[in-house]
Amino acid sequence: MFTGLSAFPLTPITTRGVDEQGFSKILARLTAARVDSMGILGSTGSYAYLTREQRKHIATLAKQLAGDIPVMVCVGAVSTDAILHLADDAQAAGADALLLPAVSYQPLRDEEVFVLFETVSRHSSVPVCVYDNPGTTHFTFTDELHGLLSSLEGVSSVKIPGVPDSPAAAAERVGTLRKHLHPDVTIGISGDAFAGLGLNAGCEVWYSVCGGLFPETAKQITEAAAMKDPARVTALVARLEPLWALFRKHGGSLRVIAAAAGVLGLTGTDCLPRPLLPLSVDDVAEIARVISALELK
Repeated sequence: MFTGLSAFPLTPITTRGVDEQGFSKILARLTAARVDSMGILGSTGSYAYLTREQRKHIATLAKQLAGDIPVMVCVGAVSTDAILHLADDAQAAGADALLLPAVSYQPLRDEEVFVLFETVSRHSSVPVCVYDNPGTTHFTFTDELHGLLSSLEGVSSVKIPGVPDSPAAAAERVGTLRKHLHPDVTIGISGDAFAGLGLNAGCEVWYSVCGGLFPETAKQITEAAAMKDPARVTALVARLEPLWALFRKHGGSLRVIAAAAGVLGLTGTDCLPRPLLPLSVDDVAEIARVISALELK
C-alpha cells in the first residue's frame, strides 16, 4: 500500500464535534477517484486537536467508507502509553497501517525515538510508516536513524518532508537516504509543492494533502510518475503553483484546505478545531478563484 497516491483528507470539526457528514463527503471523492491509499488523522486531519474517542470514531468511519482502499491512521501523541492505546484503537477499527510521528514536549534524543518506534512496531500487527515532520514535531531525523528504524520488523515506509529544489539535488537526497534504508522500505514525499521533485527523484509514494481534497488532480501526477514521464510530472506540479502559494501564504495547508472544503460545499465555512480560526471572506474568495482557475477536482 506504500506506493502511488496516499491521500490525506481533512477532518472537519464543528462546535458539536466531528462533522461526520462532511467527512463522508470528502472520503467519497477519494473512493470515486480510486486513490491508492488514505492517510487518516494526519496533520491535515487535525489529530493533535482530537480526543482519543474522536480519533477512534474517525478511524472506524474511514475504514467503513474506504471500501477496499487501504487506510493508514496516524497515532501520534506525546506519551508512549497514549500512542499504544491509539494504535490499539486504530487496529480495532481495521487500519491497514499506522503513521507515527515523533511528537514531544521535551526534545527527544535519537535513542528515545528509536525505542518509541521499536515499542510501537513490536506492539502492532500492521505496518508502520515513519512520519518525518520536523516543522510540526521539532524533531529532525538523521539518515542513520532512518536506517535503524527501517531495520525494525513492520516499518515499511518513510514519509519525508520535502527535498531540495533542484532535480539533481533532489535525486541526490533521495539516493542518499535510500542507501540507509532496508530495501523493502519505500520513501514517500510530502510537502505538496515538492511532489514533482520527489517523485522524479524516485520516491514511490506521494503522501498528499492536495490528494485528500482534489484526488483527480493529484492522481494525474502520480500516474505520470508511474509512467516514467518526468516532464509531465514537473508540468502538472508547476501548474498548481497558485495552490502552493496559498499554502505558503497561510502558514501551511490546513486552513486553505478547510476553506476549500467549504467552497466546494462539502463542509460548513468554519470547520477548523479551536483555537484555529477560519480564513477571512477575502481569503476564501481568493481560494475559490484558484480552485476555479486550476479546475481542481
